[in-house]
Amino acid sequence: MPAPAPPTGRKFLGRLSLPERRYLADALRAETVGGILLLIAAVAALVWANTSPASYASAQDVHFGPAALGLDLSLEHWAADGFLAVFFFVAGIELKRELVAGELRDPKAAALPVVAAVCGMIAPAGVYALTNLVGDGSMDGWAVPTATDIAFALAVLAVIGTSLPSALRAFLLTLAVVDDLFAILIIAIFFTGDIDFLALGGAFAGLAVFWLLLRVNVRGWYVYVPLALVIWALMYNSGVHATIAGVAMGLMLRCTRREGEDHSPGEHIEHLVRPVSAGLAVPLFALFSAGVSLSGKAVTEVFTQPVTLGVVLGLVVGKAVGIFGGTWLAARFTRAELNEDLAWADVLAVATLAGIGFTVSLLIGELAFEGDAALTAEVKAAVLIGSLIAAVIATVLLKLRVRRYRALLEDEERDEDQDGIPDMYEQDDPGYHLRMAEIHERKAAEHRERARLAGASRDDADRPA
Repeated sequence: MPAPAPPTGRKFLGRLSLPERRYLADALRAETVGGILLLIAAVAALVWANTSPASYASAQDVHFGPAALGLDLSLEHWAADGFLAVFFFVAGIELKRELVAGELRDPKAAALPVVAAVCGMIAPAGVYALTNLVGDGSMDGWAVPTATDIAFALAVLAVIGTSLPSALRAFLLTLAVVDDLFAILIIAIFFTGDIDFLALGGAFAGLAVFWLLLRVNVRGWYVYVPLALVIWALMYNSGVHATIAGVAMGLMLRCTRREGEDHSPGEHIEHLVRPVSAGLAVPLFALFSAGVSLSGKAVTEVFTQPVTLGVVLGLVVGKAVGIFGGTWLAARFTRAELNEDLAWADVLAVATLAGIGFTVSLLIGELAFEGDAALTAEVKAAVLIGSLIAAVIATVLLKLRVRRYRALLEDEERDEDQDGIPDMYEQDDPGYHLRMAEIHERKAAEHRERARLAGASRDDADRPA
């Protein structure tokens, strides 16, 4: 396939700015740790559900919470509606930051990842729909394979030991952020039941108070945490999925830095809350949602029923084809030139990795087939199997290029003058070349001195006693 852009085009997957690279490194470090915990929780859930299904089901059904407020929920519902609200709060902050200070602030730069993400949702939905039209299945699950789980994808990278260059990691993160935005819209539009307008009005009033307090610079967790809980409870009782409250509050935070600020309020709060989301909320959701039967019969049924087969094909085929095809077409029509250090095979590998659709896919599966416990469990099994297949294929594709990735990452991180700034960001600074010349001269002098001392030692050894 020929490169879709002429050499005079804008750079695609080029070098990030230094602040963006540092933010990316911090964000992905937390996501990677959270992804490994998520992986452990998912495995624990599968072992628990397949060795002691009765105790797992009874644990999911444990109820607690104030019944008078309509919050006497099962542990499974707390995981999906409560814990994931924290996850979507962080997603809201990430989206806001990307829109005002990140890759999405420039419409031209945003075109590629946005088109890729949109195609990466349309294609899986289309694959699912086609599979179920041919197989006479249910169309209710069309949205299940549209989501990408960035934490799980990064956990796979950590497990297989593949260090992607920062540009590819940024592309994957931006895809996931846009993916989360559309997943939020899908949940809000297609999975909202009967609306209690009084509770919804109360939630909007609470959000207005939240916004006003932020605008007048009121500080203190003891103000915002109780208010956030009230907003979440009202949103839950309104019939709109409660995670929407988390997204709305995240989007309200200021994510631009003012003079004298090292971090914006949004970045600061994200730094505080992300470990709670990645290390506690999402793993707990996985523990109480990912436990499904994986017997030989259950696995066979995943590949023989149109609903579950559509989910698997959507994640494995739809995601890869949609993201890669959308990226290639967008690059062709925006005249963007691919970074010469990378190849289109790298984009395909990342597109395949995006087929790992765990957390949000499980949530949408529960919402799409609510009331049908058997089909919900089958869809969850399909999500797990589809994500596993996508992870295996992505691993193979990434391993083929692992030496190239390591070389690129070493170049990105090299800091020979040890000033805390990677050398590639200083190469246009005349002072950098002077410092490097001094460093090389010092190293040469040290080498000459070591050689002189070694020679003197040999002469002393050879001298007769």
